[in-house]
Amino acid sequence: MSATPSLPLLKRVPPGLWVAAAWYAGVVFSFLMRARLPGEQEPSVLPGVILYRWDGLLTQALAAALLARGCVLLERRPLKSLAMVLGAAALATLSLSVGEIPLAQFLAADVALYFVAATRPRRTGNIALAMALGTLIGFLAVRVAARWNVGTSAELAVALTAVVAWLVGRSVHEARKHDESLAAKAAAQAIIAERLRIAREMHDIVAHSVGIIALQAGAAARVVHTQPDAAREAMSAVETAGREALSGLRRMLGALRQDGPGLQGPEREAAPLHPAEGLAGLDRLARATTAAGVRVDVRWRGERRPLPPDIDLSAFRIIQESVTNVVRHAATGSCRVSVEYGPEELAIEVADGGRGPGKAADTGFGLAGMRERVALLHGEFTAAPHPEGGFRVTARLPVPQEDAA
Repeated sequence: MSATPSLPLLKRVPPGLWVAAAWYAGVVFSFLMRARLPGEQEPSVLPGVILYRWDGLLTQALAAALLARGCVLLERRPLKSLAMVLGAAALATLSLSVGEIPLAQFLAADVALYFVAATRPRRTGNIALAMALGTLIGFLAVRVAARWNVGTSAELAVALTAVVAWLVGRSVHEARKHDESLAAKAAAQAIIAERLRIAREMHDIVAHSVGIIALQAGAAARVVHTQPDAAREAMSAVETAGREALSGLRRMLGALRQDGPGLQGPEREAAPLHPAEGLAGLDRLARATTAAGVRVDVRWRGERRPLPPDIDLSAFRIIQESVTNVVRHAATGSCRVSVEYGPEELAIEVADGGRGPGKAADTGFGLAGMRERVALLHGEFTAAPHPEGGFRVTARLPVPQEDAA
């Protein structure tokens, strides 16, 4: 099995570090805005009265410590962490002598709000958005109550960034839930497909052998007193068919035991339910069926060549099931199997001159299984009574160009 691929570098960074990076980027930006940079006559924003004093620097240090604690708790206690980040933003603003929480100080809160909305349920995300907007409103309300100047317009822009961060986080959350839903549906469909695959294999393994066993056992019962040698031969055929069926089931169950839940793609194909069978076993199938009392005439057309394993196995299974239906339902002594190798497809035909499948075949899954096999290979399948009498099954399986060459 292949090793689990590692996450991209940016996704390996914990959310708390992104919040811390946004915080320190905002702090640096705030100090740069309050310093006279090259080419400027004066700073873009005048520094606060206490910004460079010990009490202003202490306020910034306390805000940074509160922010660091919030970053540590972000993944475990998201709402408590966001409360600390918001408190740090408000505390760091006090020494700046401004009328609102600037965007630079609120940038870390936006990043934390995004992570909460993206990774937590809707209710938690809504509470986080209310906390962020409530902090901005509360900061302005305190300044209004104290009759200080307020920057309402600038604060509205900061509130807008919080709403955008929340919307982006919710979008990521919904996209992740959608992907998980699709993955769950794909897993359920894969389970259904696997069950169908197992059912088809078991049907194909058992149905033919049981049909031969029933036919031979009936023949033996009819001649057991008059022709003991013929009865003995028929029972030997029953034993052989039973052993082949048992062996096939044992191999299939053994393969199922070896299949792990992690096998996917090429690894899954490398552990098939049944050892590879194909058209090479068609002559053996014809001999066994002929020995059971229904002669099978096999006709090969075109140049025989190796086929892809899935096409080879499906072709054999279709012929096997068709011959089994002839034995069980057609009430005839012979059938004809034609296999034609074309340049771009493999054509199969199984025809008999009996009375058709009858009502008994309508309740089984043989025709449905054959139709599914052909559909999976994007081929064409027909099964219907022949106008001249009897029943005919045809299948055309496309062969990929690289395999047909």
